[in-house]
Order: sequence, then C-alpha cells, then structure tokens
Amino acid sequence: MQQFRESMYKLIVETSTNLPADVRRAIQRAQEQEDEGTRAALSLSTISENITMAECNVSPICQDTGMPTFIIHCPVGANQIEMKKHIVEAVRQATKDSKLRPNSVDSLTGANSGDNIGPGVPVIHFEQWEKDDIDVRLILKGGGCENKNIQYSLPAELEGVGKAGRDLDGIRKCIMHAVYQAQGQGCSAGFIGVGIGGDRTTGYELAKHQLFRQSDDVNPNPELQKLEEYVLANANKLGIGTMGFGGQVTLLGCKVGVMDRLPASFFVSVAYNCWAFRRQGVVLDSATGAIKDWVYEGGSNVAMADPAEKKKDDSRREVVLQAPITEEQIRELRVGDVVVINGAMHTGRDALHKYLMDHDAPIDLNGHVIYHCGPVMSKDESGEWHVRAAGPTTSIREEPYQGDILKKFGLRAVIGKGGMGPKTLAALKEHGGVYLNAIGGAAQYYAECIKKVDSVHFMEFGIPEAMWHLQVEGFAAIVTMDSHGNSLHAEVDKSSLEKLAEFKEPVFK
Repeated sequence: MQQFRESMYKLIVETSTNLPADVRRAIQRAQEQEDEGTRAALSLSTISENITMAECNVSPICQDTGMPTFIIHCPVGANQIEMKKHIVEAVRQATKDSKLRPNSVDSLTGANSGDNIGPGVPVIHFEQWEKDDIDVRLILKGGGCENKNIQYSLPAELEGVGKAGRDLDGIRKCIMHAVYQAQGQGCSAGFIGVGIGGDRTTGYELAKHQLFRQSDDVNPNPELQKLEEYVLANANKLGIGTMGFGGQVTLLGCKVGVMDRLPASFFVSVAYNCWAFRRQGVVLDSATGAIKDWVYEGGSNVAMADPAEKKKDDSRREVVLQAPITEEQIRELRVGDVVVINGAMHTGRDALHKYLMDHDAPIDLNGHVIYHCGPVMSKDESGEWHVRAAGPTTSIREEPYQGDILKKFGLRAVIGKGGMGPKTLAALKEHGGVYLNAIGGAAQYYAECIKKVDSVHFMEFGIPEAMWHLQVEGFAAIVTMDSHGNSLHAEVDKSSLEKLAEFKEPVFK
C-alpha cells in the first residue's frame, strides 16, 4: 500500500480542481436552455469560463473546498487504521499546497486548525465488500450549499404547497419546497440528493449518498424514477434560475433513495449541492494502493463553451467605479446594472462582522467595498501573499450585522452571493449603499481580478475569516439590491413561491 497516500492526494487535487464530465455536460445543457443575453446566461458563461480556468490553473474551482468526505469500500483484512492515517496526511498536504482551503474550525473556540485536520475532519466512512479492489469516493461539498440542506418530518404543512402527507405526493411536495427554499443561496443551478425514510441521521446520510450517483443514470425503482423525472422537469418551472437571478434552469439533477423507517417517523432529507459539484472516485490496487481507474469520467474530456460565443445584452448598463465610492454614485445605480470595480476591496465574513459590531475597523472603510469572501491563499518564499481562489460566500449569514456595519463605517457596497434580507435592504436605502451579487463558485474568475494583496488583519480568525485588503481590477458583479428599496432576490422569491403553489394538487396515485 506504499502508493495509497499519493493516490489520495491525486484524488483530492482532481476533485477540487477539475469538474467531472457528467457535471460539465449538465451545465452545458443548462446553457443551451437559457435565454441568451439574460443575467442567468451571463452567469452560466462565467461559470463555464471558471471551470476551464480551474482545470488549467490546477486550482480550486470554488474557494470553499468544503468538508472532505470519503466513502471507502475495501476488502476484508484491509488495514483501515493505516488507510485513515494516509488520508489525513494527504488532506494536510493538499491544504498546504492550496488545493484545499483550511476549513476545520473548533466549534467552541472558533480557532482554525490551519490544515483541515481536527475532531471529525476529514469525514471518512469505511465499508467492507467481497471484492479485491479498494473503491474510494470523495465529495467536497461547500458550506453555502450545505446550509441549504433541509429535512422534513411528515406530515407537515409547507409554505406554497400546503399539507404534505406520508405518501409519494407528500415526498414530492417536500422536494419541490426544498428547491424553492434554496433560491440562489446554494449557488443554483444545483443538484439534489434525497433520502426517504431512516432516522434523522441515516436519512441525511442516504441523501448525500445519492450525490455519488452518475448524473445520467436511471433509478432502478420505477416509482422513484418517475419522481426524479418529475422534479427535474418541474423544478425548472419555478423561475429561480442560475444564482437566483431568474431563468429557465434551476435544477441540474435529482437523485432519490429510500430505506425503511420507524412507524412513528417519516423523514424526507434533502442534500443540496451547488453547480460546482465536486465528487470523484478511484479504484485502487489493494496490494499497492496505486490507481487502476477513475470512477467518473474526467472533466478534461468535455471542453466548456467559449464565453465569447454567448450573446451579450446591449441594453444592460455597465458602470465602472473606483473605490472609494461616493453616495451620489451609488444612488445612480439600479437593480440589473453591471458594476465593474477597480481599486481597494476588503474581505469580511462571519467572524469579522461579529467583531466589527463592538470594535473599530483596523482601517478607514468610509466609501469602500466589503467582499463576503474567504479566499484560498498561499505565501511565497519572500513572505508575499497570493490569492489562489476568491469567489463569494453566502451573504445571508451576515444579515444580523450588515445594516449596522454599513451605517457605522460608511461602507458603500457589499459584494456576496444569494442576496440579503429586509434589514440590510432598509440600511442600503437609508445610508446610500448597494448590494452586488457576484457569481457563486467562480473562484478562479474573480481571483484573476485581484492584482495585489496589500495587507491582512485578524489572522487569528484563520485564513478564510481574516480581513484581506486587496487591489482589484475589472471586478464585475450585478446590482441585485439598490439604494431605492429594490431587491431582485425578494422579487424572485415572491414569484417562485407563487409558481410553487401550482404544484399543490396530487400527481401520483
């Protein structure tokens, strides 16, 4: 098994940097279905470009490289203790090499281990089987889409679709509601795995296991096959679209599994995965640990569309802003405008927002831009920091803080993904601020816009949560909440809820 550790390292790098062929084809189909020149089409074009850049740069597709989760089938007698040690070392090395972001955080102190190793991390599940080879599968599922997982206990009353009973129609309503509630916060268009039955723990586990299926396979259970086909067809009628901008494609795949349950419990568990569907697997020689085959077709076999081929909407206004930005410049912006930012930009996530509520900022933020981003960083031999991946994180987590921080520090723009709520919207209107939606998961696309790292504060929070001071050029995002009380996210949520109500009536007999 001398090659096992090297094989695990190769698996991690491939999973993080090169989207598999079946996922790429699903994204290509979405591009073909989307109306040209729309916000959704623009987003898909950026996503396509980002996939190619990540492969060429051998860098993370998305800056949130998630919780490394391994599922291993091995023959009887395989030394699982040694295999686990090698996986831990491979994860540590991949983190050091900036193929993974340090994501392991102490739940009590908030301290980041810095190497993705800690209690329960990485997640490793072993199962024995009566085969000679070792099968290792890995999924990197980021926190943004993980937060949109949802579990239902039937019977239940669900917003939009009404009562969901303990039958196939009740399950159908749960899945449709799960897609609705994810909106753009889970980086749609996405994939879902569904687990029917089990207990609260095994139901979620079953749901996540469905994400390891091939995206174009056919469920052997005829009832579940019909359910999968129904959800995939009808979820795209909700009009949520890529990034929650509205559009024709909201869901790229739906896979459903079932297991027995207790008589008193009926759980429907839904695992949501973003478009950056990073899962791969290897078949290993059990004697040497060498890779014999890859489980999923490699992404290099499927070239993504040239973004230059996508038609642009000439009617969309594009505004170039140089930080610091004035209130007058912000008041001129409207939902739908494309804003291109040059100059200073400062990252800030959960730990920083909490800190700033009770403390001063380390620099003057008046007129500046805060970016909800936890980048992947590396330091060269001279001590200079370099950005390896830098897409947006889900903004709604900062809703309790953002409005107060806007007013306190004079911020003019907030960049993130998925939109924010009424408290932030009110603060944008009162203070003269704007929310800009960047393309979730496009970590290579945005990293290229960052020309220099000026400095960093609060490294004690860990690399993702630190406050990075950046110089950017040509950083483009779309206005989705303006200073006049308009929110594209609220509009899409309202319209998709109305469309969800169309699926109240029974479908399955």
